[in-house]
Amino acid sequence: MELKTKITAEEGRQDLVITREFDLPLELLFKAYVEREIIEQWMGTKVLKLDSKKHGSYQYETSDAKGNVVFRSNGVIHELSSNRKIVKTFEMENTPYGVQLEISEFEQLTVDTSKIHTHIIYESVAQRDQMLKLPFAQGINMAHNRMQDILTKLK
Repeated sequence: MELKTKITAEEGRQDLVITREFDLPLELLFKAYVEREIIEQWMGTKVLKLDSKKHGSYQYETSDAKGNVVFRSNGVIHELSSNRKIVKTFEMENTPYGVQLEISEFEQLTVDTSKIHTHIIYESVAQRDQMLKLPFAQGINMAHNRMQDILTKLK
């Protein structure tokens, strides 16, 4: 099965690019990245903190069925331009992965379709390559598929 979310990672570089087209209006796609309730649904995580504005911050946490925390992440929002762009840092807590910079740009394709283009910059080529060894591509594709399904019901 072909992944709808495309990841481009050139050899020897410390960055990658994620692109995905959605059958969603631009405003709805953008809301999926800035509204607590929608984020919790498509990411399958709890939003502990979310201040969706320039100089804001966030913290997410995922627990297993027994309530044990298995994943926690946080970051700072450096730029937020409604329906256009989000620039933020992302850090997975208690892991060897460093802080990464994420630049997400949102594009309207038609009245009912839109696209996200995310450029992620890692601290080093080695860190980027470590991330790519995880089921990263399948995970982001699965989350994007879930987002499409959830938001289609909200349209």
